[in-house]
Order: sequence, then C-alpha cells, then structure tokens
Amino acid sequence: MRGTILNTLTVLLGSSLGLLIGNRLPERMQQSVITGLGVTTLVVGMGNANQTGNIIIPLLALLSGVIIGELLRIDMRLEAFGGWLQARVQGKPTSDSGGDSVAESGEEQDRRARFVEGFVTASLVFCVGPLTFIGSIQDGMGLDEGFETLAIKSTLDAFASMAFAATLGVGVMFSVITILSVQGGLALLGSLAGEFMTDAMIDEMTAVGGLMLLVLSLVLLDIKEVRAANFLPGLLIAPLIVAAGTWLGIDLYPV
Repeated sequence: MRGTILNTLTVLLGSSLGLLIGNRLPERMQQSVITGLGVTTLVVGMGNANQTGNIIIPLLALLSGVIIGELLRIDMRLEAFGGWLQARVQGKPTSDSGGDSVAESGEEQDRRARFVEGFVTASLVFCVGPLTFIGSIQDGMGLDEGFETLAIKSTLDAFASMAFAATLGVGVMFSVITILSVQGGLALLGSLAGEFMTDAMIDEMTAVGGLMLLVLSLVLLDIKEVRAANFLPGLLIAPLIVAAGTWLGIDLYPV
C-alpha cells in the first residue's frame, strides 16, 4: 500500500496547485490544456491497447463489460456519488428572492456538472493504466518493483492532476477516493493471490484499459459524448477470459 498512499498524496498536491492557478488561466488556455491531455490520453491508450496478444480478448471483454456497465448504470452511480460529494464539499446556494433562486439554481447545476466531470474524468485517467494494475499488484506482493512503478505513476499523476484541476476544478481532488479504492483493492489482490495474475492476464487487462483510455480521449477532445465509466467491467472480464481459456485448454494466442 506504500505506492497507493504516495500516489494519493501526489494527486492531492498536484490538484491543490492546479486549483490555485486555475482561476488565473484564460478560458481558451484551459481548453488548450484539456486538448493536450486528450491527445496524450489517446497516444497512451493506443500504446496500452497494443499490449494484447490477441485483440479478440480485449474486444470481447470491452463489449461484454459495457453491456454489464449499461445494465448497472455505472455512469449514473458515479455521477450520483460525485454529486453527493459536491453537495457535501461546496454546499447549496440559498436566496431570499425567487428570481435569484432560479439563477443560482442554474449556477449550482453548472458547478455540480463541473465537479462531476472532474471527478469522473480524473478517476478514469488515474486508474485504468498499466502502471496501476502492475504496480498495485506488485506493491501488494511486497515487491520493490511495485513501489517503484507506482512512484513513477505518482509523478505523472501529479502533473496531470494539476492540469485537470486547473480546468475542471475541485472534483479532480476527490479522485483520490477512487485511487484508494481501486489501487488499494489491487494491492489487496496482490497480497492474497499475486501468483494468480499471470503476465497474460495483466497484459489483457492493460489492453482493455488502453481501449478505455481511447474512449475517454474522445470525451476530452470533445469529439463524442461517451459513457466511459460503463466500460469498467471489461477490466475484470479480460483476465477471466484468459483464465477460462487456460483452464479449458484453449490456445488463445495462435501463432
């Protein structure tokens, strides 16, 4: 868990600095920053997706995962949680007059949408990359390599959280809840069953994460509105496909 704690602290530091400078950046500069992050996310996603040894595996995992995600409405649950956090952190505006109440209601909706966007976007970016899976599992197994991997990820996330917070606001800071939950869970998995996760399982999980980053890049680049969170179950399905194939004696990686 050392790496997860370090990652949490760096995101808190980076997002805090981003909030300090965010209001000083003109809107067009904020848009350019988001575009830069979108392009970077696109490139990283392509690289991660190429980790697969058989593209059919992440394809099946992604499609079956998003069906499950749509049925469970994961996006709405994350947004509801983000809205709940926003209400607790920023509160609700009050007014004595009906006219002002309507205006403030619109402002409150904008604040809530911005908070949720920052929370959900940062949570997905920080938690679906290969460094998350490999580093957290190895860290849970007590390997120095795992901590070193998460230390590198923490440095990258510090700068990314600064840029995100400067443009998307305080919701980015609360992505540490997701980091603690996801990376902490993976570290626990590593401590309990580290040997269960084979290299092939991690590679296919990483590939699905890469495809998810490609989906998220469409949102950051303002190309298409996508319910990216609903693809999350695919991360669990990919290693299960590999495990099932091995158990059934199916050659998933024909030459």
